Amino acid sequence: MDKLGSMTKEGASSSSTKRKSRRPKYSKFTQQELSACKPILTPGWVISIFVTIGIVFIPIGFASLFASERVVEIIDHYDKDCVPLRYTDDTLAFIQSSKTNKTCIRRLTVPKQMKSPVYIYYQLDHFYQNHRRYVKSRSDSQLRSKSDENKTSTCAPERNSPNGTIVPCGLIAWSLFNDTYKFSVKNKQLGVNKKDITWKSDQGNKFGSDVYPKNFQSGGLIGGAKLNSSIPLSEQEDLIVWMRTAALPTFRKLYGRIEVDLEANDVVIVTIENNYNTYSFGGNKKLVLSTASWIGGKNYLLGVAYLTVGGLCLFLAISFILLYLIKPRPLGDTSYLSWNRSASGGHIFIS
Repeated sequence: MDKLGSMTKEGASSSSTKRKSRRPKYSKFTQQELSACKPILTPGWVISIFVTIGIVFIPIGFASLFASERVVEIIDHYDKDCVPLRYTDDTLAFIQSSKTNKTCIRRLTVPKQMKSPVYIYYQLDHFYQNHRRYVKSRSDSQLRSKSDENKTSTCAPERNSPNGTIVPCGLIAWSLFNDTYKFSVKNKQLGVNKKDITWKSDQGNKFGSDVYPKNFQSGGLIGGAKLNSSIPLSEQEDLIVWMRTAALPTFRKLYGRIEVDLEANDVVIVTIENNYNTYSFGGNKKLVLSTASWIGGKNYLLGVAYLTVGGLCLFLAISFILLYLIKPRPLGDTSYLSWNRSASGGHIFIS
């Protein structure tokens, strides 16, 4: 009997030793014993931080506002004015017909001197390039390499034409903006430089130099501009700019640059080919001429944001200074806590 009991104990001990221990290996990291530094935010430190933020942010805000104020911008909302009177009530018939004259002449007066380069943008409103099905309707591998020409599974419904695979495929390329602009001042034609209007990373990495347009806009329904089939996609900068989809329904895209100064009160004659259909979905088209500053175009939001944050920090710093002077409290004093006050008043008893 004793032998049986001892054998049972030995079997239990051997099985327990074989059982894998769940105890983690000791380390300062697992036991949370690493050295740590926890700053103590004294009133002096808090006030100093807020004052520093205010002193830094407020000048930046004023500098941003002044820079934005110096930007000269001309915006022309031309889509409705470029529709003939007899098509005012049927703009869709006007834009879809191949027999209507879509040439439109606009006169823009320069309010202040615009030093070169003068950037030309087209602005679209109520155009949702961020729609999920629209954004997905493209083939990045096809755009990069000729060997992936037939990878069009994500391009529906613009994948194939009666003549074969469409390059570039997808709804984004198919809806390429196709209004054109020509400019003149005092009967002198102004050249528009359309080079270097794209992101270098897009041009060099996302669009191949061996990929050429093929069967593009060859179907029955034309969505937008056509592409020159003898020029590779890496050099078709209008397409590259358009293919970088916008996050908001109102957006601007760079069309080109005028590389001469425009003097105050000059009248710029703009010849517009009003081809792009925004009338079917209630969109708007605008032509924008703008100079640029060190923060880009005209934008007051950045300056206002800096001034708001800086002013709020200075206000909090002054409030903390007054509170510290009027009602100072020793560092580490916890007598103001509710449970300490209750205990001192005799309402909490601990046995």
